[in-house]
Amino acid sequence: MENIEQIRKWCSGVWLAKDAGDAGIEVLSIDSRAVEQPEKSLFIPLKTHLRDGHNYIQDAWQKGIRNFLVSRAIDTSTLPGSNIVEVKDTLAALQQISAAHRRQFHIPVIGITGSNGKTMVKEWLYQLLGNHYNIIRSPKSYNSQVGVPLSVWPMSAEQQLAIFEAGISQPGEMEKLERIIQPTIGVFTNIGEAHSEGFMNERQKINEKLILFRHAKQLVYCLDHAELNQCVIQYMHLVRGGRTEEPLQLFTWSRKQDAGLRISLTNKQIGKTNISGLYHDKDVSITIPFNDDASIENAIHCWCVMLLLGVSQEDIESQMTQLQPVSMRLEMRHGINDCTIINDAYNSDLTSLQLALNYLEQQKQHNHHTVILSDMLQIGKRDLDLYEEVAASVSRRNIQRFIGIGPALFKNKASFRKYKKLRSVFFKSTDAFLRNFHLLTFEKEAILLKGARVFTFEKIDVLLEQQVHQTVLSINLSALTHNLNVFRGELKPGVKTMAMVKAFAYGSGSYEIASLLQYAGVDYLAVAYTDEGIGLRKAGIKMPIMVMSPDASSFDRMIAWKLEPELFNFRSAESFVKIARTLQVEKYPVHIKLDTGMHRLGFNLSDMEQLASFINENPAVQVTSIFSHLAASDDPNEDKYTARQGQLFESMSGALMQRLAHKPMRHLCNSAGIVRHPDLQFDMVRLGLGLYGVDSSMVLQNKLQQISILRTSIAQVRDVPAGDNIGYGHHTIAPHDMRIATICIGYADGYPRSLGFGKAHVLIHAKTAKTVGSICMDMCMVDITDIPEAREGDDAVIFGAGLTVTQVAHWAGTISYEIMTSISQRVKRVYVNED
Repeated sequence: MENIEQIRKWCSGVWLAKDAGDAGIEVLSIDSRAVEQPEKSLFIPLKTHLRDGHNYIQDAWQKGIRNFLVSRAIDTSTLPGSNIVEVKDTLAALQQISAAHRRQFHIPVIGITGSNGKTMVKEWLYQLLGNHYNIIRSPKSYNSQVGVPLSVWPMSAEQQLAIFEAGISQPGEMEKLERIIQPTIGVFTNIGEAHSEGFMNERQKINEKLILFRHAKQLVYCLDHAELNQCVIQYMHLVRGGRTEEPLQLFTWSRKQDAGLRISLTNKQIGKTNISGLYHDKDVSITIPFNDDASIENAIHCWCVMLLLGVSQEDIESQMTQLQPVSMRLEMRHGINDCTIINDAYNSDLTSLQLALNYLEQQKQHNHHTVILSDMLQIGKRDLDLYEEVAASVSRRNIQRFIGIGPALFKNKASFRKYKKLRSVFFKSTDAFLRNFHLLTFEKEAILLKGARVFTFEKIDVLLEQQVHQTVLSINLSALTHNLNVFRGELKPGVKTMAMVKAFAYGSGSYEIASLLQYAGVDYLAVAYTDEGIGLRKAGIKMPIMVMSPDASSFDRMIAWKLEPELFNFRSAESFVKIARTLQVEKYPVHIKLDTGMHRLGFNLSDMEQLASFINENPAVQVTSIFSHLAASDDPNEDKYTARQGQLFESMSGALMQRLAHKPMRHLCNSAGIVRHPDLQFDMVRLGLGLYGVDSSMVLQNKLQQISILRTSIAQVRDVPAGDNIGYGHHTIAPHDMRIATICIGYADGYPRSLGFGKAHVLIHAKTAKTVGSICMDMCMVDITDIPEAREGDDAVIFGAGLTVTQVAHWAGTISYEIMTSISQRVKRVYVNED
């Protein structure tokens, strides 16, 4: 723990207020929504092009934080009892603090960079070396200018080895990260196309990444990456050659030439790979339980590091066979008895536990929250201290039940039971939990599964997960956040955002998406019908919600659930005012829809004077916003028409606003309009399809991420001889001997019948498999004649990586909206979060 005065000196800060004593700081907090141990936290508001963290200082104070680092003048009187330090730049200060903290420790520190594989190598080294060292490592993929200092800060005297990854997107960034990580051992995984946009060429990118190893003693890399090797040799001579410090020692590996570890044979088998090589003139080998090329390369890098650290070949061989797959993604899915399961069971440590607990706390659709946690391995703290900290962290949140699994938790159950509001149950093993599963009740609650791999929590997941259709729509919530921020970056200062979550959030799941958007600070949500809005309210969504197609018969329920109607003609306006008067409400927020040329819904230009009078005469309502729809904002050929719509909207809304006592917001732009017609952004914009990764204008498509992957599985593989029929109707005759896979998706799942007879394809093992015959209700057939490795049970990607939903829509002769919203409710939704 560092004290606030020491931190002030490290970042050359100036006291603005010193009213909380010489506080000890354990936590660096940058998010007022996720405050942990407020009495030991320092809040550091960061400025980005999207938002300024200084706007949330009061929120952090309300949550108990009394130590602040700021970079602008603030009213200290609003933060009584606080220590406040002013610096020039809070991000630079965060980096300086973490770098100074790092300099206090003299243990081996492994720094990892490269285009791909950084996180996997880090996590595998953690698995492989956990029996030899007490390790601290970056949580998840925290490798950025913010993530690295937050990763390094928890270093303590208890650790014997540190493993941190570093990623950059432009020149100048790695120099800052090197000062923070200060690695003694370097790993350069590979070089590729990832994050190339900010660099002139590949050589510049390599040289920038090599700055991480400016003071390292040893560097591991593969000689077979020719340009990487050339840059390393040049770096050795030009950068390190003239120094008096000891030279950088290279530990290389290669399949093609002599190296520290010479790989002689890679033998892929079903479910495993044998890798043989030569090290110090001795034959060595390992076996890993994977056979993809990326895993093989990552495993060899880990092998080199273990040899460098002096781990015996015997231990290496034993540990490599036990490598576990690493899912860096937190998954959320529907469970039994209306539960929500949050599966984050790939590891268990304090940092990742805090992240998972923060995510659990966001799930407002359930009033009851349960945590199922295994013993936390490879931590290094005394068990009593560790589980006292875990118990305190769990008790601070809205968690009603804690289930501990493992001998250490069982032994330290008293740490949890002193919190009377937290019901706690303990089992010595996963098997003991499974044997008693029938005695536990799980119903209408959010359940976090957090366990180390050795505890095989996948067995628990099987029991808790709702067993439905084999076809799965996987929704990446991190990609949704990314897309939101892409569009936010296109907005003028002060423009608000309304996010469309109608039609089951374009097929992605209403409250799961709405919960994320609420957490991300979107200003408004919009749904089509009242029932959609009520569903979100029941799920804990508290932010403003506009209903775009309100039924007059539901106006009373809208008011009861604080939903805001769109009013588009005098009939709807009069009906709503009548209900509002009956319920004795005043200044109820409503949204006025104008018709600017789409001719679907909305008031006309000739209605403005009468509409203004109607509103002014009825204090039961207050206009919150005035809006209209752009009909063709994505089409450059229709820009003149869009401009005329904008002019008409300006005229109509202006005429109305002149007559209103209250000034409402105005919004016109949809996703395409935001980027193609920035002059029409007004006070707020409406984000629809763009949030979900599809840009109909194609201007931002390369920056957006498709958030959904629809996949199913192969139910059966059969050989069909030439001349035999395939599918309904006797319409398809095999032109030659074919190998056919029947996959578990059909038109009842939302896969259109029009995609049959070879009009579309799916991806199996990343290869094209065309549809054969007609699409059935629950299944369809695809041609896998040229995919000999395909087996029953393998995945088939309907759309996702390598096959966009836009392409599927094109084959079907429709638009992305229809494909996305047509995915049946029987298709299981799984939500993943990589942040």
